[in-house]
Formats: sequence, C-alpha cells, structure tokens
Amino acid sequence: MRAPAAWPHNLGMSNTTMTNHDLAKRRSLLQDLKTHLAEQEQQFAVQRARLQVFVDRYTSALAPLYMELDALESQLHSATTLLAQALQRNGVQARLPKAPQPTALPQLPQLPAGAPFPVEPEGGWIELGPPPLKTLYRRAAKRFHPDLASSDAQRRQREEQMMLVNQSYDRGDRKTLERLLLAAGEDSVKVTGGNADAIRHWLTSSEVAVQGRLRVVQAHRAVLDNHAVAKLSEAILKSEELGLDPLGVMASRLRAQIAERRQEIYIGQRLDADSELAESFLRRCMDRGAGLSAH
Repeated sequence: MRAPAAWPHNLGMSNTTMTNHDLAKRRSLLQDLKTHLAEQEQQFAVQRARLQVFVDRYTSALAPLYMELDALESQLHSATTLLAQALQRNGVQARLPKAPQPTALPQLPQLPAGAPFPVEPEGGWIELGPPPLKTLYRRAAKRFHPDLASSDAQRRQREEQMMLVNQSYDRGDRKTLERLLLAAGEDSVKVTGGNADAIRHWLTSSEVAVQGRLRVVQAHRAVLDNHAVAKLSEAILKSEELGLDPLGVMASRLRAQIAERRQEIYIGQRLDADSELAESFLRRCMDRGAGLSAH
C-alpha cells in the first residue's frame, strides 16, 4: 500500500464550517494512514524475524566458542598482568596489559511499543450551541456549594471555589466557569455545547500521533536495513548458496585461537620474570591486539 497523500494544510486547524463530508474525508484519510502504519509495522516484524533466524544460527554455531575464548583471554590477562608486575619490580619498563572486553554477540533492535491513539469523543458529530452563562453559573453553584462538603477541609475548598464562581459570573467570565466545571467532571457537551471542536481536536491529535509513530517505525526499519547483522547475513547466505561453509570456517578459526590462547596461558603462567623470553613474550601478547581481545 502506498503512503496516504499529505494532509491538506487546513485540516489540522480549527474550522467551524467543517461539514459532515469534510469529517468523513478526514476519517477516511486517517484510516488510510493507520492502515499504512500497520503495514510498516508488519514489514518490520517480518524483516526482524528473518534476521533473528540468522542470529540464532550464528549464536548456536559460534557463541560457545566465543565464550570459551573470552574465558581464556581473561586467564591470559591475569597471567600477563602478573608477569608485567614482576618485570616492573625488576626495573623493566613493562606496560600492564589492558583488560579484555567480552565478545558482543549480535543483537537486533526492538520496535518500541507505541502509545495508545486518542479515543474518539462519544456521540459522534454534534453541533449544539453552548448554554447561557446563567445556566453555567447554576450548575457551578450546585456543583461547588459548601453545604455539600463532607469535611471541614472540603468545605473551605468549596467556599474558595464558590467565591471564584461568583466573581467569574459577575465579570461574565465564561472561560473560568467552563474550566471549573470540566475539571469537576461535568459533561463537556453540557458545558461548552456540541463536541464539534472535540471531534476536530481528536482528528488533529490522531493524525499527529499516527504520523509520529510512522516516523518511528520507518526509522527502525532503516536501522534494521543497515544493521551489521543484515549485511553479515546477506554475505553468509550468498556464500552458502555457492556451496561454502562460512560459519564452519569462522568456527575453525576460533578453535585455532582457542588453542593458541591455551598455549600462551601455559607459557605465561610458567615464565619467570628473570627469563630473557619474559619481556618479548609479554610484548608479543600485547601487540597481538588491544586488550588481548582481537578474535
């Protein structure tokens, strides 16, 4: 499915002349956008699941060998650190080896959960004039009358609210009365009239929310497309199509490194700091790779 056309510039703005036809058109565009978003999320899920199959194969074939090699690197680091310290005590300017870093196995990005989309106001498209100021005042007086308080603290609060209600009515301050009533849980239709503005607000906020989520999904799809795992998977699958066994070759190389580390540990644990070979052995181990962790 193609992405829906861009929203007309005036659709995100309050428009008191909005017709039922306009409402139906915006609802349709919003649904198209939601459908496109669902397709993008599904494509991300399919793409990630495909790469996860490769990650599972890769991990199954190589993770145990990497873990064994990491453990040996740690042992070798301990042996070479002790040897370097002994050389320093003998007056030799020997650098201490850096601690090895564990091998990072492939990890795929997860798509974060999206926030719930705004809920459409109940009642559909209603055009109803707002009630008179006097009606709002009566509702507010009934809602905040101090005699309805259930405690002294609530009575003091209600007295303050009623004072504000009276002042607002005297000034003709409709906005304050509406704000107080809505905050107290009054039905918005009974306070501000029909919910045409609420429907328009819902449409605008829904459009913004869906488009924002779409940008997040598309960004994660781009990350997945360019992920190192995707490139490695493609290279290995192409090699396997030619009858090669790249994972087997990588495993063989890791086993060779494991054998080499075992030999180095054997030497490093037994080499005396007074030996002519001690300094050259330490230098060779450190030159092999930063932190003794190059696999």
